Amino acid sequence: MKDNIHPKYYDDAKIKCACGAEFFVGSTEKEIHVEICSMCHPFFTGKEKLIDTAGRVDKFQARIKAAEKFKASKELKGSSVTPKTGDKTEIKKEKIEKPAKKLDVKDKAK
Repeated sequence: MKDNIHPKYYDDAKIKCACGAEFFVGSTEKEIHVEICSMCHPFFTGKEKLIDTAGRVDKFQARIKAAEKFKASKELKGSSVTPKTGDKTEIKKEKIEKPAKKLDVKDKAK
């Protein structure tokens, strides 16, 4: 190995997790802070834990609740709920007129 080009290696680098667990490993950093480790990760513990990054879980659950409310209101006969405002409005049924039957050139000749 060349001299003076490699970073200093610490045999007793401390890893600190947000759950409070601490353990020692070899690293070029003296202390490392992590959000999740093998002591609290759902894969290793077998417990379900939602890791919320930037409120994504809350946004997802809010969307699900809104969809359920919308679906329940749509099941009511004769009313429709707009998803953004939640206002109930009556559905207007319009008759669709079918266009008149076109005559073929052969039919005109007869």
